[in-house]
Amino acid sequence: MVIKVFLASSSGSTAIKKKQQDVVGFLEALKVDYTQLDIACNEDNRMWMRQNVPEDRKPTNGIPLPPQIFNEESYCGDYDTFFDAKEDNSVYSFLGLPPPPGSKEAEKADKADIVENGTHAEETNTVGNLDDLIEVPVEERNGNTHREEEKLQQVADEEEEAQDGEEEEITEEETADKEETAEDETPMEEEEAVEEADEVTEYIAHAEEEEGQEEEDLQSEEEEELRQLEEEEEAEVQEDEEEDLEETQEEEAE
Repeated sequence: MVIKVFLASSSGSTAIKKKQQDVVGFLEALKVDYTQLDIACNEDNRMWMRQNVPEDRKPTNGIPLPPQIFNEESYCGDYDTFFDAKEDNSVYSFLGLPPPPGSKEAEKADKADIVENGTHAEETNTVGNLDDLIEVPVEERNGNTHREEEKLQQVADEEEEAQDGEEEEITEEETADKEETAEDETPMEEEEAVEEADEVTEYIAHAEEEEGQEEEDLQSEEEEELRQLEEEEEAEVQEDEEEDLEETQEEEAE
């Protein structure tokens, strides 16, 4: 029996590459003989894989993605079912292979067989006559086991209820802490908003003050320039009058 693992060597999906590496690495760790079949470079492999995956195991779009695992012609499963089998220590059963002696899966199978079929030793009377075997009613044989299961179930229910109660308490405490934190943060946020508003107001007032001072300085400069122009004009007029007066005096003297 040959295990076939259908892979895509040139897949652009990081998730698919990781799943393929996980399957191959685990099979190599178990020293299971397998064959890799590339569906990216071989159209026949791609078509065979798609045709032999059962319809009820295909995704909703009808196109199964690698890795897909087969035992000869028999479909084993995809990565998800392989992962579940690995977590349950039942990979050999998943692959349709007998577990090697001494493995966890072999020990698990032996225990399951004992639980299913009972112990193999048979009690007989001193004569060894099988007809004289003492039969114990099934109800009596299973009574203690049933009561123990009920007790275990009751303990599990109580632990679950206690855990739910603790989770509810933790949730309530977290909610209260969040509300308290929100209440503490609200005044701080309001103070910060007030401080920001004050800073903005101060900045605007300072800007207006500087703007007003600049306007005053500009107005003073304009007034000074006008005054100087007026003084220059007056000086020119006076100078012209003096020149005219001198000319008149010279004419009279002649």
